[in-house]
Amino acid sequence: MHIWERAQPFMEQLTEQVNESCSISVLEGSDIVYVARVPTKRIMSVALGIGIRLPAYCTSMGRVLLADLRPAELDIYFQNTRLDSLTPHTQTDQAVLRNIIADVRCKGYALVDQELEIGLRSIAVPIRNQAGRVLAAMNVSGHVSRVSMDEMRQRFLSPLLYAAEGIRMAMA
Repeated sequence: MHIWERAQPFMEQLTEQVNESCSISVLEGSDIVYVARVPTKRIMSVALGIGIRLPAYCTSMGRVLLADLRPAELDIYFQNTRLDSLTPHTQTDQAVLRNIIADVRCKGYALVDQELEIGLRSIAVPIRNQAGRVLAAMNVSGHVSRVSMDEMRQRFLSPLLYAAEGIRMAMA
């Protein structure tokens, strides 16, 4: 069974539990590419689908994936990536981004507040294989009107980590 098919039930359960959308992506070049997604059941929801590409530097999943790169690979990433300001909140300073990525590496998760799009917050964790290598990143995203940054950590981080561990175990 394909990894993303194994992930689907965990993503569905997570989405049901937190009532927000859940996605999985992988790093490809300077972008993340969505490989799985379970949207929340709302009338108005973000229309992101499989295959969508977004810049890694300003997304929670991207930062989780960048945190797994070796120093030389991260250097190459920054050499080949244009850091555009997509919102007034987008971090584009390479030194600051390197510190953020180092912090993500230490904490094991990434939070992004309106850097990709105004009104959108997200939290992401790595999905690891049995050897501990990061295969992908999984996130939960929500609108600022529904969830604060503290709530992202308090309500979403534990269920997100639990789902990521479930996916790891399902791949065994």
